[in-house]
Amino acid sequence: MPPRLTAPGVRVHASFLAAMAELRAEGRGDPGDGSAVGRDLREYGDRWHDPAVFAAYTARLRAAGGETGDDRIPCDHLWYTDGPAYLGGLRLRHRLNDFLLSHGGHIGYDVRPTARRRGHATAMLRAALPRARALGLEQVLITCDATNTASRKVIEACGGEFEDRRGAKLRFWAPTGETPRLP
Repeated sequence: MPPRLTAPGVRVHASFLAAMAELRAEGRGDPGDGSAVGRDLREYGDRWHDPAVFAAYTARLRAAGGETGDDRIPCDHLWYTDGPAYLGGLRLRHRLNDFLLSHGGHIGYDVRPTARRRGHATAMLRAALPRARALGLEQVLITCDATNTASRKVIEACGGEFEDRRGAKLRFWAPTGETPRLP
């Protein structure tokens, strides 16, 4: 079976820990990292090794309409896995607040460093678009750092159309599926 988006779960515990160590080694989780991965590394990074803590963490992420951020935006947390191997994570936010409209977007994703440049990010984003459509979103905002050429290519490969740059972030809108034609 090829890699796929799945609900967070304990079966990838060891691989997830290795992936987070890889992300931490490239500077993720530092105080200036405002990403979801950065926040989780700061909050859980020293405790994820405990199976009970990890189980509680994955249960929190799986909770129906899991929320993210201070404004409690409904968010689906999905992991991209290949059997017991954790390859990356994706967050699908159901709506935008002012911050997400400028900097975060509807969809955010990360691929562990040792799994990059294999098409996983593109596959993850493509698989998430129909899920966004099912939430009633006809298009989604996806952002990336202006210096992240790889992420820009992923977004464009999935139909993202460049709108503008806001600070260090490039903003793209991607369709979530075919728009029905009116008769």
